[in-house]
Amino acid sequence: MHEFTELFQKLVKGIDISSRLREEDVQIGVTPKKEVYREDKVVLYRFQPPVETPYMVSGRIPILIVYALVNRPYMVDLQQGRSLVANLLKLGLDIYLIDWGYPTRGDRWLTLDDYINGYINNCVDVIRKRHNLQQINLLGICQGGTFSLCYSSLYPNKVKNLITMVTPVDFHINQGLFNVWGRCTVGSEAVDVDLMVDTLGNIPGNFLNFTFIMLKPFQLGIKKYIDFLEIIDNEEKLVNFLRMEKWIFDSPDQAGEAYRQFIKDFYQGNKLIKGEIEIGGKRVDLGNIRIPVLNIYATQDHLVPPASSLALEKYIQSQDYTVCSFPVGHIGIYVSSKVQQNLPPTIVDWLKVRLV
Repeated sequence: MHEFTELFQKLVKGIDISSRLREEDVQIGVTPKKEVYREDKVVLYRFQPPVETPYMVSGRIPILIVYALVNRPYMVDLQQGRSLVANLLKLGLDIYLIDWGYPTRGDRWLTLDDYINGYINNCVDVIRKRHNLQQINLLGICQGGTFSLCYSSLYPNKVKNLITMVTPVDFHINQGLFNVWGRCTVGSEAVDVDLMVDTLGNIPGNFLNFTFIMLKPFQLGIKKYIDFLEIIDNEEKLVNFLRMEKWIFDSPDQAGEAYRQFIKDFYQGNKLIKGEIEIGGKRVDLGNIRIPVLNIYATQDHLVPPASSLALEKYIQSQDYTVCSFPVGHIGIYVSSKVQQNLPPTIVDWLKVRLV
């Protein structure tokens, strides 16, 4: 009876807190930024540093963050105290980020060629021109890391240093739940992506979000809402929970043709490590990557298993390869307070010694 009374009191307090919360109280993407380039739905932003902190790392060579297409990139700037972007700015980095926007029916025919040889390359050229540089630094996250590997292979003269974070490389590692869903042991029969794209055009973001939840249905679909009752009377924790929910369910649709190629060539064909990927008629050879590479992975990642990321070392030709791990999951790499104490300095220290 006492436990029921305590729970009831929590619910009453939680309802009171919730009634006072407004949309602006659940802010995501807290660091000021400025649009510097726009093409179709894609926007290139430059983040504004703290007034007292000048750009000073890596010889003033800026870094471009390339995020995945699946979710919104403000996960790297989630909130005060848990923002990878803000913490890197404080340490002196000059940071740009590509926001892919929300594809509509008119974008159904966009291909990986459009994303990599088109949007990414154009954004890189904008930054190079703004800073009068031949090369910039890349930080690719998840699928954006895979894109960054492809880009660095195709345009090695435009990338100074490459950082990959929770990035899939070997897509036939059966430890990853998404790997199993996308390929399993029956190849293309695991998912009929042709039927999906031919029927739907763009792949709905809600469908992909449901797929991710079903990879861990109890933990992501039930348990977190049971645990929610434990924090419902704590306004700070409640806002944090709502902030995460806002990001999770803000899932853009996926351009159909790009999604088709990514699933078939990467997940089902595992062509990246075979050197068989073609982007705009150009073959992606990871052996072309000879620049310094920092590969960051999460040891408890259920979406990108560590073995998938660690495979990178076998296929690139870089003589300057560094690997770094953190004991968190795929999302924890962005939002863990402890990780945010250690990850930004790790990135900055790695760049500092590669100024020339």
